[in-house]
Amino acid sequence: MDNFYIDNPSLKHHLNHPLMKRIVELKERNYADKDKFDYAPVDFEDTMDSYEKVLEIVGEICANTIAPNAEGVDHDGPTVKNGRVTYATGTQENLDAVRKAGLMGITMPRRYNGLNFPITPYVMAAEMVSDADAGFGNIWALQDCAETLYEFGNEEQHARYIPRVAAGETMSMDLTEPDAGSDLQAVMLKATYNEKDDCWYLNGVKRFITNGDADIHLVLARSEEGTRDGRGLSMFIYDKRNGGVNVRRIENKMGIKGSPTCELVYKNAKAELCGDRKLGLIKYVMALMNGARLGIMAQATGISEAAYREGYAYAQERKQFGKAIIEFPAVYEMLALMRAKADASRSMLYETSRFVDVYKALEDISRERKLEPEERQEMKKYSKLADAFTPMGKGMTTEYANQNAYDAIQIHGGSGFMKDYTCERLYRDARITNIYEGTTQLQVVAAIRHVTTGTYIGQIREYEAIEYKPELEDLKQKLIGMTAKHEEIVAKVTELKDQEYLDFHARRLVESAAHCVLGYLLLQDANKNENFRRSAEVYVSYGQAEVNKMHSYVMNFDREDLGYFKIQ
Repeated sequence: MDNFYIDNPSLKHHLNHPLMKRIVELKERNYADKDKFDYAPVDFEDTMDSYEKVLEIVGEICANTIAPNAEGVDHDGPTVKNGRVTYATGTQENLDAVRKAGLMGITMPRRYNGLNFPITPYVMAAEMVSDADAGFGNIWALQDCAETLYEFGNEEQHARYIPRVAAGETMSMDLTEPDAGSDLQAVMLKATYNEKDDCWYLNGVKRFITNGDADIHLVLARSEEGTRDGRGLSMFIYDKRNGGVNVRRIENKMGIKGSPTCELVYKNAKAELCGDRKLGLIKYVMALMNGARLGIMAQATGISEAAYREGYAYAQERKQFGKAIIEFPAVYEMLALMRAKADASRSMLYETSRFVDVYKALEDISRERKLEPEERQEMKKYSKLADAFTPMGKGMTTEYANQNAYDAIQIHGGSGFMKDYTCERLYRDARITNIYEGTTQLQVVAAIRHVTTGTYIGQIREYEAIEYKPELEDLKQKLIGMTAKHEEIVAKVTELKDQEYLDFHARRLVESAAHCVLGYLLLQDANKNENFRRSAEVYVSYGQAEVNKMHSYVMNFDREDLGYFKIQ
């Protein structure tokens, strides 16, 4: 691919979704910036054109710099010496390229030297960067931490830090510790306020910190002495310029090797409070992680796309028994499903990003003026949908990235096990996606309440009510049947009012809802663009079989059967 944007028409298809009109209207505030900044758009068409031009630049850099550097970066990786990280040569070249192109601080307001882009085109850029090199995607996409700083920091912090991010300085979010992984309320990094200095000081250890030697850090720390739960945690900003934090080591990882995953030692590190005390985990980290989960969805979608392309290209070239292996049913079935999973992942990714865009823009407007009643309702609606679709999307897209990477190697056969082929790296890079920023199991915990309270089924009904072309009616009827079976197993599980029983079946309930959602999203894509017809047909057929399997399992499962699964 010479340009990852131009050569992938699916991206432009999703960028031109009808909801983008409302998103641009909210983000641009009646194009108020046009008189203050010469690069600000003057109308909707001008705005969309600017998105496309930037995405084309991202696509070119991905094709001509980041992707060619990926193998060398994977081999060399970053190094640490005297407490500081040095990136691999290729990673530094990548950073230089994106900085020179002005691709940092993309979503930040223009008054802080950002591009004022919505989340959706930014996430498209993140998908392409991850398609080129998922490890570099981690470093580049951590600019998203600026969203949290913008949302919860004060004006003076905005003015000091956000222009630095827009100029190319890197960020990290320092959350996990040796004894606090998924259970972040167990964080014990100590924050002590010194009245004499009017300053906070951080002491302790953080572990598994992506890009841990970044310029600007958002740090979760325990500010309230004597507490041991989430109510004692606050969010802090640490500036590397002030010193006090050293990298003890870089983890030796399976994949995403270009991204330094660090263990950090804080020793009287000067920091400043971000937002209010005691809300670090309860409010700020939840917002931070939801943004990060959307970023991981983009990373997973990029990996899925790359894995499909690698498998498809090899299957066309590789000949066995006198013909290309793509002609064998066992292979072309695999490729068709890989294509469908990649397309379904992308549809889910951008449906979620649009939901986030609408509610985030309205939330930002609410800081400037009181929202109208209709706007408050709109914000409430899209906030709820974003909250529901983020864990479902993160769970499904990352599982599909792993499956597509696995199948890409299978298509390559023994060659795929060798480092000579890109699919070997993709397989290693994919594996972390359904673990970090919350495992798939934790995404199910977050999503299940939207099953039991009807959020998903309500949205599925809206999708069902859309008018589809007559030639898609058969697919729609299959989806209606899948939805009915989903509702049947939800009723079977919830009627017992048994939490352990619900927890046991939660993943099946969430995944059956997801197959209906993804099927309808692809049906909508096919309704607008014939190029998605095949993926819609393949995915609905696959989803129907999966829902039937889950339906059979749940309907034939008794409460007493739980005992079989408990380890003695």
